[in-house]
Order: sequence, then C-alpha cells, then structure tokens
Amino acid sequence: MPPTLNRRNFVATLSSAGLAAGLGSFTLATADEKKTGRNDVVRVGCIGIRGKGSHHMSGLEGVEGAEVVALCDIDASVLGPKADAWESRTPGRKVKRFSDYRKLVEDPDIDAVSIATCNHTHTLIAIAAMEAGKDVYVEKPCSHNLWEGRQLVAAARKYQRMCQHGTQGRSSPAIREAIQKLGEGVIGEIYMARGLCFKWRPSIGRTPDEPVPAGVNYDLWLGPAPERPFSRNRFHYNWHWHWDYGNGDMGNQGVHEMDMARWGLGVGMPKRVHAGGGHFMFDDDQETPNTLVCIYEYPDENKMLVFETRHWITNQEDFGSGGSNAVGVTFYGSEGYMQVYYFGYKTFLGKNREPGPTGTGAPNEYERFIAGVRSRKHEDLGVEIEDGHLSSALCHLGNIAYRLKRTVNFDPKTETFGNDQEANALLTRDYRKPYVVPKIA
Repeated sequence: MPPTLNRRNFVATLSSAGLAAGLGSFTLATADEKKTGRNDVVRVGCIGIRGKGSHHMSGLEGVEGAEVVALCDIDASVLGPKADAWESRTPGRKVKRFSDYRKLVEDPDIDAVSIATCNHTHTLIAIAAMEAGKDVYVEKPCSHNLWEGRQLVAAARKYQRMCQHGTQGRSSPAIREAIQKLGEGVIGEIYMARGLCFKWRPSIGRTPDEPVPAGVNYDLWLGPAPERPFSRNRFHYNWHWHWDYGNGDMGNQGVHEMDMARWGLGVGMPKRVHAGGGHFMFDDDQETPNTLVCIYEYPDENKMLVFETRHWITNQEDFGSGGSNAVGVTFYGSEGYMQVYYFGYKTFLGKNREPGPTGTGAPNEYERFIAGVRSRKHEDLGVEIEDGHLSSALCHLGNIAYRLKRTVNFDPKTETFGNDQEANALLTRDYRKPYVVPKIA
C-alpha cells in the first residue's frame, strides 16, 4: 500500500462511500511475529465482485498489510466499471482484470483469493485456488451440496492452505463472548436452539429465456450446472432461488444463523432431519421454498436444533428494532434463554425472565483471514473451513428432507444416508464437464 494510503485513511475513505461496514478491531501480529516467508504484503485477488464481492474488496484492502491486486468477474459490465472505480481509490496502483477465474488462480503474483460467486461455483473455484497454492476466503455456503463441502475440507488439508468460510458471526467478539457464556452455564443446561431467517423478499415474477447479454461469459457462469438458456431470473441474485445454482434462503442468509446455532449447541451433524414448507403466495419462477421449517435431532447429545426461513410479512420475535427483517438464534436452557443476533446477544434468566448479561461488537472477518494467512494457524481464522462445511451441510440436509417430503436418517461418521439411495443421490450432483469438482484423496 503506498505510504500516503494507510489503513486508517483508506477505511475512512471507504466509510464515507458506505463501503467499510464489517471492519473490526482485530489486531494483526507485529512485524517480527508475522514473518512467514511470504512477501510482507498479502496480495489478494477477488473473484465475483458484484454485491458481496464489493464488501470483500473494501474489507480486505482495509486490512493493514493486504492489497487487492486483481479482480475477476464473468460479466464485463460489472468488471470494467468496478475495476475503474477501484483504481481511482488506490492512486498509483493498477488492478489486474480477469474474466476467467482459472487465469487468476494461476497468477504467481497473487497470494490469496476471495470468492463471492454463485453458490454452485464456490467449491470448484476454491479447490482450484488451493491446488494453485492460494489461501482462500470463500463465501457462504462454501458448497452447493454436502459432498462438495467435504472435498473442500480435504483440499485445504492436502494442499496445506488456509481456508476461511464467510459466516461472520464467529468473528464478532460479542458473539464469541456469548458462546463462551453458554459454555459456562449462563442459562444452565442447553437443550435446544431455534434459528430464524425472516427476510422481506418480494416475488421475483417471471422472465422469459433470452439471448445471453453482451460481455457475459455464460458458459463460465453455468460452470457445473446443466446447460440451460439464459434468463434474468436465473442470473444476478435471483439464482439463489433455483436448485441448479442456489440453496434457497436456508443456504443464503440462513447459513449465518445456522452456524451460530450449531456452535452454541456444541454439535456437529445430526442423526435425523425433518422438514416442511413450500412456495406460498407468489406465482413466479422461484423453485426453492419461501417458507421452510427444519428440525435436526441429536439423540446422543439430547439436543435439538429448529430452523425457520420465511419471506414476506412476518413478526420480529424480539429480534431487530422494528425493521422488515428478523434474523438470529434463541438458545434455550434450564435456567433461562439467550438471543444471539448480528452482532450481539442478550440473556433472560429465571422464571421471570430477568435481564442478564448482554453485549455487542462488530465482526472483523477480513482481518482474521489475513491474520490466519500470516500465522498459518487455523485458530486465527474467523471460521475455519471444517466448521464452514458442517454448518453448510446442515442447510443441505434440511433442503434434502424438504425435497424428499419425508424424514431422513443420517450417519454423521460417513456423511451419508446409509442405504437410502434416494437421499444419497442428493448429496452430490452430475457435473457438466469440464467444470467437475474433483474428489480429493
């Protein structure tokens, strides 16, 4: 970073443009502590720069000792303007521009990548990057299906790469404090967590198939997904609501709350999953449910996790401050309950629900990622990829139970449904060549 553009004044510049949300106060190691044999500056390439990708760009550039040196997007109408604007904010520095992620990960001048593409390409790109020797920050959910997530973990271990998952709750000091207090028994013995994702999402309507827009590499965008004509309702953002590319709101916003719920309960994979829901109210192109309730049973731990996603008109459930959305987790214990939200917590104790400990604190996920890249210690990362896989997998399991319209029994050790071949078929997908996620030995 040029001497005239240090982290403090860069963040101030981004803040004035509304781009600095999420930068926290996590302290990196000193210069003597952070020697890792790498160049002093961690050079990052951002893949997928529309929407959340813009947050990656500003967040990573705002970390002292990190520079965003390359941008990649399959849509030229996104890449060109974003790269031009970026160069105007980093005087004297040019940013490399790529339309193909495969070219970016091959670049020896790039140390790490962030991935904010569509869900169905997260694992494919992350593994390619780790094979090429890059450390990876991959957006949530890290996988489009459960099998992919396990391959991603295996790749991180095989290639000895640092890989962080994009669920920011674990990077909030307040939420870390909340989970610590749960472990210390602030609400007694915990028996259940209820996560919810109530988001105001209007109908997407219907759009016809049409020619691919100029400047869009549609083949790369499709990646592993089946070949299909272009439609705007299956492209920018609305891809979330189609099974070929997204995972519904369970795997969109919901995975954040799922990660906190699983963390606070202290559990991994369940043994039984029930689900019910549907696509209510709207007559549109959406394939995924807009209302879904999932129940995860942990008989060995004597615990249960309940998760709800809901669109449109809903209640606040004591989350939020009267806005249109309510997202968070309620933990229930023998001595009270705790509500965890972005980014804080509050407790209510005893029969009279007397207010107990509370706290708030912004996340620092990008600083944790860069700290992990420097130290090579998994514990320095915000969410190490094993945890990212497990929390993403719970979302996939709920969707599988919903799609099969029945209870499914799961084996956490093998990460399969045993002899249930119908359910096992939904653990992975048929990959369109050459965009095949490899099995990592």
